[in-house]
Amino acid sequence: MRTIELKLQGYRLTTAEILYHLPDHPGLLQSFIWQDLDMAPRFPVLNKFLKFWDMSIEGRLHSVRIAARGIISDAELRMAGGEFVLN
Repeated sequence: MRTIELKLQGYRLTTAEILYHLPDHPGLLQSFIWQDLDMAPRFPVLNKFLKFWDMSIEGRLHSVRIAARGIISDAELRMAGGEFVLN
């Protein structure tokens, strides 16, 4: 599907910070940033990626932090603090 169609269906730009244990040094953590369009709150695309990670990548997951922001949203309008008249 095209990106704009996904956005109109409610997909959001989702960023996940994935902390994982280094395979050679399990006491050390490494950070990985993942970003894609996904649908909150279930995040099916991110879950699919995390399942792939768990099955294919040696680094054991420590934690995942997620931030999601709708790209298409209502306009935010505010009244100005003053009025200016030009002659």
